[in-house]
Amino acid sequence: MFAWNSKNAPIFRQLTAIALCFPLLVGSMAPAFASSAEFVRNLWPLAAARGVSRPAFESAFASYSYLPKVMALTGKQPEFSQTVQQYISKRVTDAQAGRGRAMRQEWAQTLAGSQQRWGVQPEIVLAIWGMETNFGSFMGGQNTVHALATLTEGGYRASYFREELLTALRIISDGNVSADNMVGSWAGAMGHTQFMPSSFMRFAVDYNGDGRKDIWNSVPDALGSTANYLESFKWRPGEAWGYEVKLPRGFDFAKARQLERAPLSQWQAMGIQRVSGRAFPRASDVGRLYMPAGAGGPVFLLLHNFDVIKRYNNSDSYALGVGHLADRIIGGGDFATPWPKGDYALDTAQRSQLQALLSKAGFDAGSPDGVIGPKTRAAVLAYQVRAGLPADGYVSGLLLERLKR
Repeated sequence: MFAWNSKNAPIFRQLTAIALCFPLLVGSMAPAFASSAEFVRNLWPLAAARGVSRPAFESAFASYSYLPKVMALTGKQPEFSQTVQQYISKRVTDAQAGRGRAMRQEWAQTLAGSQQRWGVQPEIVLAIWGMETNFGSFMGGQNTVHALATLTEGGYRASYFREELLTALRIISDGNVSADNMVGSWAGAMGHTQFMPSSFMRFAVDYNGDGRKDIWNSVPDALGSTANYLESFKWRPGEAWGYEVKLPRGFDFAKARQLERAPLSQWQAMGIQRVSGRAFPRASDVGRLYMPAGAGGPVFLLLHNFDVIKRYNNSDSYALGVGHLADRIIGGGDFATPWPKGDYALDTAQRSQLQALLSKAGFDAGSPDGVIGPKTRAAVLAYQVRAGLPADGYVSGLLLERLKR
């Protein structure tokens, strides 16, 4: 669900999707160096070339030792997968929205100034803060340098993590944070809104004017840095992330798949309307149709700002969570269309079973390998058409249960 973009994404928290691509038991990998001391000695010339001072370097590695628990997390498989409904319901709650409103009031002056400077609506910045660290209540307790050093020493995506490690050392050397206070996730994401070191260097700001960019202890710095990040990827001030919509009877799903992205006026011509009944503010805005639970659940038209949120975490589920929490913070309610009851996400074995059942029913889904590719999608669509179901191509637990009958 999470697709990593090392250039643009500020976070590296949930690597389960990436871990699925690496079947090795990386948790049991031995360090690539004879000793941690050798690793640190070899790292120093690279750090010095980046302008890291010797005192900062020594402070950062004063108590360093290789952390097997960090390496174990790189290969940890998810115990179960989640539907978008499950993902959203765990992260966007009445309590979370209420806390967001309280934070909006507490940091009103900071947020107003941030919006004036970068153009990003306060509720969006607050929603990212809430999604990332529950408004600062849990920012991760792992020493960032030690975590990044372990990943590098252990040979896990060593080139990428070495760059992040060297950048983290430069952040310390520049005086933004002490080595002991640079803490975050096991994968190096830091502070209230979970920036990787490289994103810190590009987008962090000293919003409170104290001479340091402190996303760990200064809420203004963290919120301002987040707004700066979004603005840099062309956030459109005052525009929505998207709209919940309803589909007309007999909606042409095949045509919708061909359109992919189109002006809202074109989607309107196909009978799509906002659930609120109000008109789209700008019919010329370009959107794409998103059905996270198929045609039987909430449906959305997603706009440019949704894609900007995805530069923070390249996941539709994450961006929908941010957008929905933002709406709830400013007084909106739950989605108008309920989620399908009894639906569940499929694991690899269940996806393989679905493929086998489709083929048995006369719809060639290809080899039952658990990978939902174009051939399986085509089989699902053909089955839905013959069964008189909405041909949305949605693969789900409900579809599997129907095939089992």
